Amino acid sequence: MRGAGPVIETRLKHLEAHLEQENPVLLTTVQSFRELDAVAYRMGLFGPDQSFATQIPWWPLISILGTFSAGKSTFINHYLGSKLQRSGNQAVDDKFTVLCFSNQSTTHALPGVALDSDPRFPFYKVSGEIEKVAAGEGSRIDAYLQLKTSPSPALRGKILIDSPGFDADAQRTSTLKITDHIIDLSDLVLVFFDARHPEPGAMRDTLDHLVSKTINRQDSGKFLYILNQIDTTAREDNPEEVVAAWQRAMGDRGLTAGRFFAIYNDEAANPIPNEALRRRFESKRDADLADIHERMEQVEIERAYRIVGSLEKTARRFGDRIVPALNELIARWRKRTLIGDAIAAVLIVGAFIAITSRLGQWNGLQLQAGWWDSLTASPMRIYFTALVAYLIWLAVHYGVRKLAAKSLVGAAERMGQKLGIRGSLAAAFRANTRPWRSIFSRQPAGWGRRSRRRIQRVLEDADRYVQDLNDRFTNPSGNVPLDLAATGLVEPDDESPLEPAPEKRPAETN
Repeated sequence: MRGAGPVIETRLKHLEAHLEQENPVLLTTVQSFRELDAVAYRMGLFGPDQSFATQIPWWPLISILGTFSAGKSTFINHYLGSKLQRSGNQAVDDKFTVLCFSNQSTTHALPGVALDSDPRFPFYKVSGEIEKVAAGEGSRIDAYLQLKTSPSPALRGKILIDSPGFDADAQRTSTLKITDHIIDLSDLVLVFFDARHPEPGAMRDTLDHLVSKTINRQDSGKFLYILNQIDTTAREDNPEEVVAAWQRAMGDRGLTAGRFFAIYNDEAANPIPNEALRRRFESKRDADLADIHERMEQVEIERAYRIVGSLEKTARRFGDRIVPALNELIARWRKRTLIGDAIAAVLIVGAFIAITSRLGQWNGLQLQAGWWDSLTASPMRIYFTALVAYLIWLAVHYGVRKLAAKSLVGAAERMGQKLGIRGSLAAAFRANTRPWRSIFSRQPAGWGRRSRRRIQRVLEDADRYVQDLNDRFTNPSGNVPLDLAATGLVEPDDESPLEPAPEKRPAETN
């Protein structure tokens, strides 16, 4: 059985060392991911250089999407308190930019390979995914990604991703692939639209991809839809109608979750002469910005729940997707093998009868030939003749089953991509077609009692992790936790609403 290679093992140990100081609950989830890795190795789904723990970002992740000139970079610069991102009315950045904190006083721009090779970032090994959808583009990872560092305290403990303008790249398959990838991994997604384009219909493709494709997601609540540069509508007769038009456009696409905000930046704003109108715009903007910033500060908590949720989802995919997919592929392989065996048997028997008939070696239904009489002259010769025939048939059978397996490898790869299975479903399928595996096996290779127990244990642990997180961030009773009270750092209430006050004993008399 294969296991984690030295590179993956080293990375997991570094991750555990980091989480030991930051979040003990998440530290224990790494061991659970190791359990899932062990099942994936047994089934042939993973190679030694793969791990479920390296396929998710462990840092809180906020992605910022939207159209060109929607004010994404201006918003980021204002949030960071420094002009890290270039801004303007034209396309100024055509790459996905990952922004992270650095203790160095100067900022640095690093190439995309810095992200593609580091499992802590959300773009680990993404070059391979790009290569699958656009041949030759995987080697051009620096054309798609860059990493920027900043000493801004606002970035401490989280990662921001600034996307290129969505509408201009609508036809670029690789860019859409990356966009969908970061949406899946993000704890919070800010979707920006430009209020200076008051006709939502002009942004139909953008709305379809960034709105219609997100409304049915289980995590649709992590999307915030932001109509930026709303100050440009101050001169309209009814500026509220501009906001209403965008809300209707999103409602037409079925948007029922996610919040809608209207903001603008003071530094880039148009002057609003009407004092009352200006105060109304500022009040709305300040309230919405406060809500947005508050959600951005909460991503660390959401990150913890996301990782536990990813652990549970990954564990359930074995029984819900991986095993059924393998069973379907194995059934198709078995059927093709049996049909191939039948065809091969008919061809062999037909060729034998045709050749011997042509040589005139049949007398009715009886074969009369010197070589045949020699092979059947004694029981020992009959035994060896049958053994040789059996070995020849085995060679034919294994040739047929190998061809049948090869014919399904492409289908296995497509099925794995369609189902979103991490790892190689094709490799797991090939593990079931090895020579020592029977075509009538009742379950996929590596999927035995031990693997099922491991999956069940991980699911039980995931529930416990959620409870641990709830205990850390919530306290419905309002009582001081026992462990804190025992330290003496916090004094318990004199009278707890859930516990009766101790009875007052009468004073003792001498």
